[in-house]
Amino acid sequence: MSEFTNPILVQEQHVPGRDVEEKFAVARSWGFDGLELRAQGDFSFEARLPELTRARANGAVIPTACVEMSHFVGAFDQGLARDAIRQLTSQLSVMAQIGGVGAVTPASHGMFSRLLPPFEPPRSPAGDRAQLIDAFGQLAEHAAAVGTLILLKPLNRYEDHMVNTLAQGADLCRAVDNPAFRLVADTFHLNIEEADPAAALGDTLDLVAHVQASDSNGLEPGAGHVDWALEMATLRAGGYTGPIAVESRLSGPAKDVLPTAPPMLRRYLR
Repeated sequence: MSEFTNPILVQEQHVPGRDVEEKFAVARSWGFDGLELRAQGDFSFEARLPELTRARANGAVIPTACVEMSHFVGAFDQGLARDAIRQLTSQLSVMAQIGGVGAVTPASHGMFSRLLPPFEPPRSPAGDRAQLIDAFGQLAEHAAAVGTLILLKPLNRYEDHMVNTLAQGADLCRAVDNPAFRLVADTFHLNIEEADPAAALGDTLDLVAHVQASDSNGLEPGAGHVDWALEMATLRAGGYTGPIAVESRLSGPAKDVLPTAPPMLRRYLR
């Protein structure tokens, strides 16, 4: 688990360095407390375990990993869905071995949108729900056994058709009914899907174990019109102490635009 309240993280792909230790040093020089890892498929994340273990032993703060795969547990193709479960099971084991909070995944990404033809997916909403409850139930059992969390990230309606809001994610968490299955609140997706992002966050904060921060346009915090004062105050008032990871595109060179994010977020968290 993370060593202190609200560590501000940056995803590792934005930070120069030959390995996690070098990237962590650069991230610290930019004002971040640590890194959010990217977990690619084909068991490549598991292959990084020696590097991650060494970095953790040398003080790197790496509490979360965000999945980076071509298919997910909600896939229509059952072979791909089963493979996603296997990959995430491996990623959860890696995170447990390095003392991490957990691994982040959406139900799917870019697979289907009801806003684009043919508008109706090949599987019913009941079928979607059954598949997700089964998949996240399996993953939560493994996460609980190894001592970490599987973290569901709702995506906006243009990127996924199954879980778009925090309320939908909370409903799924309650259906799975395992404390090792929790939510990610992503401020970019909240900005699109929630009529009142702060209220939606406050209503589900008991199930939120991770926050990803990007602005209304998908750029780094401060480059759009998210109400950071209100959303960070909501986290503070609700007693949220977990990580906040900058997960975004960038409006300019990383070394120029990313160092502005940590002080702005901390100002509203205190």
